[in-house]
Amino acid sequence: MNKVKILFILVAMICQILPYSAQADYRRYSGSLNNSKWNITTESKLQCDLTHEIPNYGYAIFKSEAGKIANLEFELDMMRLPADYSLANIESVPPRWRPGVASKPITSMQWRKQFNGEVDEKSAWVMLTELEKGFFPTLYYTDWHNKHDRVAVALSATNFTDSYFKFLNCMDNLLQYNFTDIAQLDLNFEFGGAELDKPSKAKLDQVREYLKHDNAIEGITVKAYSDSWGGRWKNLQVSIQRGEQIKQMFVDAGIDESKITIEGFGEKRHIASNQTELGRQANRRVVVEMVKP
Repeated sequence: MNKVKILFILVAMICQILPYSAQADYRRYSGSLNNSKWNITTESKLQCDLTHEIPNYGYAIFKSEAGKIANLEFELDMMRLPADYSLANIESVPPRWRPGVASKPITSMQWRKQFNGEVDEKSAWVMLTELEKGFFPTLYYTDWHNKHDRVAVALSATNFTDSYFKFLNCMDNLLQYNFTDIAQLDLNFEFGGAELDKPSKAKLDQVREYLKHDNAIEGITVKAYSDSWGGRWKNLQVSIQRGEQIKQMFVDAGIDESKITIEGFGEKRHIASNQTELGRQANRRVVVEMVKP
């Protein structure tokens, strides 16, 4: 038998042995053809969650929240939290029916002790687009308790597409602002009464829309002020009237009246000069502060 033929046989034997040896050291977690499920677990104007159960391991969750800037988060919610600080490599693995197609690196995930796993927004989008193409984003890492044991955790592309496009549609309908954007409002009024100016009406329209989707408001404080024209007693009453108007708006939006506190200050605590119309308009204001648990 010549040397070339012997070498060929040895190479063939190694190719047969290596995949088996490499896979034998891994504990593998992944959804199968029968139990791979993707679900929209949160779908509102404030938040969208796309969730995938990994049997006997935990959940993979893609999340997007309302805000001025489009955003995406990925979280791996595990049954066993990391026991130390280490790294997991994430690769895009082709399905078995595509032999010869190489895996592609996506990113590294930093394990933090007793915390779920997370990746940056760019890598989360790559994982989604690889799933859309039928690939399996897979984490590889060394077990925290058994350093001789390797773990492979795959997000299955099976039954992914329909839920993914529902998730994208949900993201497209998120509000362009969140609680932080409306938690404190400065509202201004037209001269001599309780009529809000146009910019303030637009702010309140945003608040009304937000409150349709968030029932977790714990308390609201309404502090009302006036300019110095018209007499102190009258201005105090005007400020209280303005505060009552804003309170009623929140009650009409579904907030329990007992959660709303009003304070009228009249001419006190001016923030601008009363010698100009612009200054007086700034002083005719209501400050609203909302808090959540």
